[in-house]
Amino acid sequence: MQFPNKRELETLRERFPAGTRIRLNHMDDPYAPVPPGTTGSVVYVDDAGNVHMKWDNGRSLSLIPDEDDFTIIKEEENT
Repeated sequence: MQFPNKRELETLRERFPAGTRIRLNHMDDPYAPVPPGTTGSVVYVDDAGNVHMKWDNGRSLSLIPDEDDFTIIKEEENT
């Protein structure tokens, strides 16, 4: 695993601020993935570039950009 540099972390944190709504398309986790279609909110982006989530189904498994497939839910989709 390669850790992001300072600029890459800043970009991730700008792209995924706390509260951003996410819909999971596919998680690359062979042991306990969050089911596709699950929605949730970003809690924070850690120093390794993982996007920590609070999933609506109660899970808290992080997303890994470039590994997991997910979509930002636009405001108009939330209404």
